[in-house]
This record gives sequence, C-alpha cells and structure tokens, in this order.
Amino acid sequence: MITIKFGQSESNNSAVIEKKPAESKNKSPKYKVLLHNDPINSMEYVTISLRAVVPQLSEQDAISIMLEAHNTGVGLVIICDLEPAEFYSESLKSKGISSSIEKED
Repeated sequence: MITIKFGQSESNNSAVIEKKPAESKNKSPKYKVLLHNDPINSMEYVTISLRAVVPQLSEQDAISIMLEAHNTGVGLVIICDLEPAEFYSESLKSKGISSSIEKED
C-alpha cells in the first residue's frame, strides 16, 4: 500500500511517498512426501525408484532417505506443494513402494 503525505515548510512544498511493507501473502501450505519402511522391496530398488520418481534427488540423497525409512520406519523424501506431493506419493505407490503425504507444520 502506498501513502502520500503532503508537507509544507517555509521554503518549499513537498510530497513524501511512503510504502508500507506488503502484507504477507497467504502462502500455499507445503506437504511432506514420506517413504515408509518397505520389508518387501530391495534397498536398491527403493533407491532407484526414488530417483526415478523425484529426479532432483542425487543418488546419495535417495540412499539416505531409504536408510532413514529402513532404520526409523519413515523417511522424508521432499517438501513441496500439494499437487507435486500427491504426484510423487502416487508414483511411488505405483512402483509398489509405501508412501504418504502430510501437511508440513
């Protein structure tokens, strides 16, 4: 929002433009794509599938996510908007890998 203030002094007339900080826009909520421990598929298959579904993951990232799920029961794959999160989760499920999404806190 822009506010214009007019001021007068003895020497001149002036206008000062003040710009107020923009109100924070409602950001779309982010969602976590979760990988669940998978006792059926091999670790290698899960890692390859993660990289196929989420191409921005490096091999080391995919291995770390797979190991996190293997050791703790669940691994965080990516945090993103709802539509891509649903796509990633459904793509993992189509490969026989257990996945879910949940809203980020």
